[in-house]
Amino acid sequence: MKKSYKIDVDCANCANKMEQAACKTPGVANAVVNFMTLKMNVEFEDGQDPKAVMQQVRANCKKVERDCEIFL
Repeated sequence: MKKSYKIDVDCANCANKMEQAACKTPGVANAVVNFMTLKMNVEFEDGQDPKAVMQQVRANCKKVERDCEIFL
């Protein structure tokens, strides 16, 4: 399953950090952050609950970039 989320991030480097953190989150098959459109596209592994996984993605992103936001 793939879903798209609106994000708020200050710079392209920060967006890259968010993408890396999201990709390392269990339950995420792939994640792509586009700084220009302020969107994060997430592909979830089969059988995963997107809501639960995204809570962890948000927490992991906040660890590398405190000022970022993912609108769930």
